[in-house]
Amino acid sequence: MSSNRLIYLPLGGAGEVGMNCYVYGYGPEGKERFIVVDLGVTFPDMDSSPGVDLIFPDVEWLEARKNRIDGVFITHAHEDHVGAIGHTFSKLGAPIFTRAFTANIARRKLDEYGVDPSAVTTVSAYPETITAGTFEVSFVPISHSIPESSALLIDTPVGRLIHTGDFKLDPDPLVGEAWDPVLWTEISKPGVKALICDSTNVFSKDAGRSESSLAPNIRGLIESADQMVIATTFASNVARVKTLAEAGRAAGRSICLMGRAMQRMVQAALETGVLADFPPTIGPEDALDVPRGNLMLLVTGSQGERRAASAQLANGKYRGMTLKEGDLFLFSSKTIPGNERGVIRIINQLSELGVDVVDDASGQYHVSGHANRPDLEVMHDTVAPQIVVPMHGEHRHLREHHKLCQSKGLQSIVAVNGTMVDLTGNAPKVAEFVETGRTYLDGSTQIGALDGVVRNRIRMALNGHVMVNVILDEDEPLGEPWCELMGLPEVGESRVPLVDILEEDLHQFLMRAGGKTLRDDAKLEDELRKITRRTSQSEIGKKPEVTVIISRLN
Repeated sequence: MSSNRLIYLPLGGAGEVGMNCYVYGYGPEGKERFIVVDLGVTFPDMDSSPGVDLIFPDVEWLEARKNRIDGVFITHAHEDHVGAIGHTFSKLGAPIFTRAFTANIARRKLDEYGVDPSAVTTVSAYPETITAGTFEVSFVPISHSIPESSALLIDTPVGRLIHTGDFKLDPDPLVGEAWDPVLWTEISKPGVKALICDSTNVFSKDAGRSESSLAPNIRGLIESADQMVIATTFASNVARVKTLAEAGRAAGRSICLMGRAMQRMVQAALETGVLADFPPTIGPEDALDVPRGNLMLLVTGSQGERRAASAQLANGKYRGMTLKEGDLFLFSSKTIPGNERGVIRIINQLSELGVDVVDDASGQYHVSGHANRPDLEVMHDTVAPQIVVPMHGEHRHLREHHKLCQSKGLQSIVAVNGTMVDLTGNAPKVAEFVETGRTYLDGSTQIGALDGVVRNRIRMALNGHVMVNVILDEDEPLGEPWCELMGLPEVGESRVPLVDILEEDLHQFLMRAGGKTLRDDAKLEDELRKITRRTSQSEIGKKPEVTVIISRLN
């Protein structure tokens, strides 16, 4: 019996939406050769990761095995699948394979880190095959909300795998390839050992709708508008951006793209031939001279991103453009779970400006890029795999997808990040658990989620901060201690400035302290911190974070 094993290991994207990173391996235990599928990011929020710019998988486990990685395969150009390649390339160093549109985006990201564009190999769709160690990999077209999305057909010595990536079953996606059941039946005929499958919309009971179904509703809405129209959607949804632009053009409006991501995606689609054409656009400067009733802005920020064009327009002005009462603002997008507060904040700001907001509550102006429950069943039936491994979803999505598989007699397993699954036999089984985590991009520096930087930042945000300064001369206090407060009320229960009370209590302690304490910096610092926190608790009901600076003149 062979000692080789076939493994699947999610390092991101399983048990969450975003930050996708999946590993496949084959070989003797502990000596497997690997391929990596996707290296994505997720985005921070002010509650759990204040000040952080991006979050991506901790690839320490992979980095320790980098000499056994035979390739990185990127399924499509959404940020949660490709956004981390620049940040992780120096750690992994493996060749990157993807299709033309995604390659265009990937090379731009690598260029920011000075990586040669040859690190990315552009691959054609199936039947072209890439040999990566013991794996044979092909990119199989699948419809999604971004051009050239692909599933991966992965042939291994012990059977065929299909990694769906993000997908929907759209017969007319407008841009990119349609769902082709004939092709999918063909690639499934030899038998599929395991289908590793998108789970995002498993709770949606109705079959998904086509991208092409939106155009009439969008056109009707824009034609009915009297003043300026502003629309936001995912910048990567090139088909939707084109539909919006064509609807605006048909209504006699000049089209202006606002936001770098929107411009970058359209440019990439044109450069790679994904888009044959796009309605003429004007720049933000020229847009200022167009009558409001003849102008349509297509802007970034559908998820409430604070720096995006939508948020800045809602705040008052962006690139010289202001919104006025009676303007129409269309959210042609779904709010990703976790982003609701940011989106609602913008909607309320727009309302305060008198702008009429239309969202997707009615389902008329957006369709999902992910397969709904009936579509997942079609995929199961078409592929007829021996095993289904749910991926891309929160734990509830994975578990529900697992239950769906069980109800149809399919072998399945719930595998969250860090769960190494052995796919060698006739049923999936947990081989081991790998420690996984997150890496934060904080400014220009990468830090670990457990390094304490963000934790301390949160604690300061919640509790405020006091800096205590003490000068000692030959183990005697020189003058009184002084304090600096940040993020704390100036006056507490005593109706006296908090800083005065803190300084007095600290001074009294120093006058009473013995020489042994005054000579021991660690002990002195600990006592000063305790007094500061105790006094603050008494005065303002909070125990702040405290930094003690002890200066000695001798």
